[in-house]
Amino acid sequence: MNTIRLSKKTDKEGSLSLVIPLGKPDQEYDVVIVLEPRPATPIPEERGWPPGYFDLAGSIDDATFMRPSQGELPKPVELD
Repeated sequence: MNTIRLSKKTDKEGSLSLVIPLGKPDQEYDVVIVLEPRPATPIPEERGWPPGYFDLAGSIDDATFMRPSQGELPKPVELD
């Protein structure tokens, strides 16, 4: 049994259409569909964040990049 998880949006009439290509013509399948409405996710601006706050400034795409050693933590202070 395979589980296929999809997120789809209904059309203007409120209908949802699914096309699942399986690549096996004339094969019978048992299909179970569980529909669960997705809760509305607020955009960051609705939660008080400034516009563009979570946009990435850039990324490192060099496969050889390694994070350098962060060194040792100082020994904790002993309390009496």
